[in-house]
Amino acid sequence: MKLKFAFLNLFLGFISLFIANTKFITNLNAEELLNIELSAEIKKGNFLIGLKQYLGGENDSFSKKRNIEIIADKGFLNLISSNGIKHKSKQINISWVDIPIKNPKTIERIVFGPFASYESAKKQAEKLKGQGYETTIAYPKNWEVWIPFEDDLPEFELKNKIFRKLKNFQITPVLRSEYSVMKLEGPIYIYAQEEIKINGVNFGKNFYLLKDSYGTWTLVQKIEFDDYLAGVLPYEIGPNSPLEALKAQAIIARTWGIFNSDRFNMDKYHLCITTQCQVYKPPKIINKKVQKAIEATSNLILTYGNQPINAFYHGSNGGVSANARESWQIQDYSYFNSVIDGSKSLNKNLKLPITSESDLNNFLDFDKEQFYGSNHSLFRWTKKISSLEIKEKLIKNKLIDINDDVLDLNSIERGFSGRVTKLEIQTNKGNKSIVLVKDDIRRVLNFIPSNLFTINKLNDDLWLLRGGGFGHGVGLSQSGAIEMAKLGFSYEQILNHYYQDAKLKKIEILSQ
Repeated sequence: MKLKFAFLNLFLGFISLFIANTKFITNLNAEELLNIELSAEIKKGNFLIGLKQYLGGENDSFSKKRNIEIIADKGFLNLISSNGIKHKSKQINISWVDIPIKNPKTIERIVFGPFASYESAKKQAEKLKGQGYETTIAYPKNWEVWIPFEDDLPEFELKNKIFRKLKNFQITPVLRSEYSVMKLEGPIYIYAQEEIKINGVNFGKNFYLLKDSYGTWTLVQKIEFDDYLAGVLPYEIGPNSPLEALKAQAIIARTWGIFNSDRFNMDKYHLCITTQCQVYKPPKIINKKVQKAIEATSNLILTYGNQPINAFYHGSNGGVSANARESWQIQDYSYFNSVIDGSKSLNKNLKLPITSESDLNNFLDFDKEQFYGSNHSLFRWTKKISSLEIKEKLIKNKLIDINDDVLDLNSIERGFSGRVTKLEIQTNKGNKSIVLVKDDIRRVLNFIPSNLFTINKLNDDLWLLRGGGFGHGVGLSQSGAIEMAKLGFSYEQILNHYYQDAKLKKIEILSQ
């Protein structure tokens, strides 16, 4: 066994030495291509989208730590690496190797979180920054806030942990060809005249490979705003939605992307492609109706005070929209108001605020056909949950131990729209209660579709939740927008209904 390990170490050492000492000469001056300025790209009308994250690491499901195969259907691929390597061919193969570091170092930091959303993480980062700490918002698997580790740090109110890890190797991309192995350094720029295929998936024309803050790599696509929207609308609201609803979605998706383009600043790109940002998939064929909606609104964004708004949206609000502070630990935005999502006559019959369990039960009993978006599958829902289900979620989130039991479940605070903003879970651990706040409720108890619900205890181990809606409930309800469009409302009227104080402006204001 020792002989096998000795041979393996000798082999890895040889590979590392070979890669480290391979030299390639090029006269290419690539500074302009490799210089990434995130704010400048937004002003040019481009997003940098993190298509595949954590490449080369344990969570790399795309290349499985082995290989990225990039193929040009037409013409050639061009690769430029920061260490001066230039490569041109019809196909590029990049794989990952772990190269030992000569002088290993220990990485230390204080980690706050996880947070259910970027918004809540950002609020905590701002609070710590106000106390004089240098903060970083990160997303290794969940949203976290980092501050540098120091021996004499005080105790913090918020849950935190010390992260300490010895870094003794570096995940390094290498370019493999028939006759050579070339070590690459980031950023790495890859481009082609036509769309290219990566591991069998069709993407665009301009890409970066960027090293992230976790030692792994991200495949980043550089894409114009409207091309990006062509890959968002079909998956966020559906390509067969009415044209006016698609127009409204195009405007808010563009606006949201611009406002939130700082989410991945630390890793040198703007947005991801999951529900933590906006769902995006490179379209194989662009739907004609989607394209028409994008073109009709291509220079428009929603603004407040001549600045893009944080244009939140969701699947269904259950008949009443939420203000921002009901859903996240963030400031209130004046353009988000809780409104009854229906006709003027419905608003005369139903009044806000909804402050009690009985008020919300009466609201949920009201004829749902009078609301916009009532045909959504989760507009009204019921769910039985057991103490065991709750316990499993609490253990998974390290809030209780395996020997603890759940005794009771109560809503102890509601927002203006009736949504639960504080949920108390009583346990037998020294009569300890766990209080989940706002977006943490659905992060921990992720089987709950929304925070708009009432609680009825059926027995000692079982509760019935009765609720409405799917998602956070802030801003535009996609199911509501679809129904409004079917009723003849224009995209301007739809946007004014959900963002009452916001104004439509041309995107040129970003350059002012």
